[in-house]
Amino acid sequence: MNFKSIVLIVILFISSCLTAQDTPNIVWIVSEDNSKHYMKLFNAHGVSTPNIEKLAQNGIQFNRAFSNAAVCSAARSSIITGVYGPKVATHYHRSEQKVTLPENIKMFPEYLREVGYYTTNNAKEDYNIIKYDMVWDDSSNKASWRNRKKGQPFFHVFNIGTTHEGQLHFSEKDVDSIRTKTNIETVFVQPNHPQTKIFKYTNARYLDLISKMDQQVGEVIKQLKDDHLLENTIIFYYGDHGGVLPNSKGYLKETGLHVPLVVYIPEKFKNLSSFKAGTSTNTFVSFVDFSATVLNVAGVKVPKTIDGVPFLGRNVSKHTLQNKETFGYADRFDEKYDMVRSVRIGNLKYIRNFQPFNVDGLMNNYRYKQLAYSEWKLLFDKGQLNEIQASFFKPKAPEEVYDVEKDPFETNNLAHDAAYHKELLKLRKSLNSWIKSMPDLSFFPEHLIIEKAFTNPIAFGTAHKKDISKYLKIANLQLLPFDEAKPKLLKYLDSSDELERYWALISCSSFGLKASELSDKIEALMTSDTLLINRMRAAEFLGITGLKDSSDALTNLLYQSNNEKEALLLLNTIVLQQDYYKNYQFSVQSTLINKAVLKNKLIQERLKYLNHELPY
Repeated sequence: MNFKSIVLIVILFISSCLTAQDTPNIVWIVSEDNSKHYMKLFNAHGVSTPNIEKLAQNGIQFNRAFSNAAVCSAARSSIITGVYGPKVATHYHRSEQKVTLPENIKMFPEYLREVGYYTTNNAKEDYNIIKYDMVWDDSSNKASWRNRKKGQPFFHVFNIGTTHEGQLHFSEKDVDSIRTKTNIETVFVQPNHPQTKIFKYTNARYLDLISKMDQQVGEVIKQLKDDHLLENTIIFYYGDHGGVLPNSKGYLKETGLHVPLVVYIPEKFKNLSSFKAGTSTNTFVSFVDFSATVLNVAGVKVPKTIDGVPFLGRNVSKHTLQNKETFGYADRFDEKYDMVRSVRIGNLKYIRNFQPFNVDGLMNNYRYKQLAYSEWKLLFDKGQLNEIQASFFKPKAPEEVYDVEKDPFETNNLAHDAAYHKELLKLRKSLNSWIKSMPDLSFFPEHLIIEKAFTNPIAFGTAHKKDISKYLKIANLQLLPFDEAKPKLLKYLDSSDELERYWALISCSSFGLKASELSDKIEALMTSDTLLINRMRAAEFLGITGLKDSSDALTNLLYQSNNEKEALLLLNTIVLQQDYYKNYQFSVQSTLINKAVLKNKLIQERLKYLNHELPY
């Protein structure tokens, strides 16, 4: 070996060492089901979290950080891919069948592994996606950065389940026997909630859990310190979506989407942030931005398939960080269906209810294990709620607009306030443009998405982009006065396109009795339409309006269905009509349901409720 070769090898060795030293480790500490509202760092009514507060004193506090979905599997799917859920069909909460990602879309830790990172996850995944072996070096409750090769940079995720919704599944006996550290007499209860002992206790108990979670955050940071890694490690702390008091997790309220986020960047890597340590920012960041940010921090080129943009790392400055909007989506949560989209721009929040006849308080068996939920419904049934508190159990407006700075719990809908009309139109346009640009696959019912799109959702969306835009147009007839929408609804009810009829029927239901003059045509569709779910939507309209008792028709359609998700949608309508419209009585015989359908766990949850088999 000659002298030049030796020099070259030495230079390459030194270069590789420098590169390793200059590559940051990245740690995510994730707490489950808590919005920013429970932490004093972000909200005056929250509890102190000294470890997270200390992280913020030496890092960056993001006051406008948002999940794009209000439940874990949908939220985590958007984080791991950097792609909006409705675009790749990952937005339904835990579909039994997993989505296959297109070849050009990867779970982002795979990109980190390709450049030498050791990637670990301890331990929750909860993705609505088929997972590939190349994503994590280790994903288990034993996963740790300590198992990497010496000097190898790492990306580590540590999940804390202490604040998960299930921690609030306590009994009435517990309310009197288990004392909280937080004083229940001084605790804040949201104005849309009943001001009862149960709600006060639930809030206090949850604040105690936030304190416990903060201690666990401190333990992870201590491990990094003990391993002499703090000076080389960028730390993110965030909540995986909002929650967990009623009308938060599972809903597109700020309490369901607005999460805490603090990022610590050591002095060594301060060039990777345009923010000074110890400061806060109102820059909007969303979960779809997280993967792009980590890749950019690690020096990896951000793939064009990622919808988000970096908010830290190279070539990011305050000038480029002018984002003031965030989008949200909510569809099926366990056995409960809806279709809601949202956009927030600055302090204004727009919520679009595409099926406004659906009631937010509709039974969801897991959710109603929480005493606060069941008490809230009981008080509604007794007529003991004020108008704001009772709205959770009533049909919604197609459009909602809130000034969330003045009205943080979204109780005063400004959609019909003339002073906000220009803002309404701007927000509506922004949301419609986003829906069409993805495009949003939810304009196809879930069972059709599973059947036709799960093997390549991007290709399916591209092929049906014009169709989705057309269905959106039909859905938006809900926003017109009925007399103006009527001739168009008549046209689409007669369409040869099955889903044009589907969305026309949904829009008719949103008008309620205003559309009663279309009842003869709709009743004819209930018996003659070629698509079973269209017959269901027709029966739904007749039941909602009370123009005809369609309970037998809905029950018979359930017996005819041989598709699990189609049957689940039917059961959603059955429970909705039983509990909130005319109190129709349904007698569902399990023996008449398709055997394959009956095996579905979510179907079983609905049947337990209908058959009064729940223990609470």
